Amino acid sequence: MKSRRGLLAFIAIFIIFLLASTGTLRSRVLPSLRTQTAMSVTHTVLFQFKADAKPDDVKAACNRFLALKEQCVHPTSKSAYITSLKGGKDNSPEGLQSGLTHGFVAEFVSAEDRDYYVKTDPAHQAFVKSIGGLVEKAIVVDFIDGIY
Repeated sequence: MKSRRGLLAFIAIFIIFLLASTGTLRSRVLPSLRTQTAMSVTHTVLFQFKADAKPDDVKAACNRFLALKEQCVHPTSKSAYITSLKGGKDNSPEGLQSGLTHGFVAEFVSAEDRDYYVKTDPAHQAFVKSIGGLVEKAIVVDFIDGIY
């Protein structure tokens, strides 16, 4: 019985070594495991501020958005749950902005955290209300990396 377990362990290790050495483990096995276990969500927000919005008001709104990283606190853990938040004014030379002027990207550990942020978080809800008079258009795209 012990020799059978030893043989099975050896075969398993040999297969892992073989897959790793051929790149199959990295290119096929590990990405599928990663999408099953780490389902972080990227939340992308694009704004077109109104033409008559004052630059200082736009800057203040952007600073309030970025402050959400510390202000949004998970109701259970009582700690900040946005893992990354960055943004700024568009500077693309492509000319494909369709009026959009600013972009922000937030990262969440899970869809549940993102859903709480979007639907319930008081700090986020207050921010959304605060920019109502400044924003002409908002576009939101969320995704899980590698899920097409």
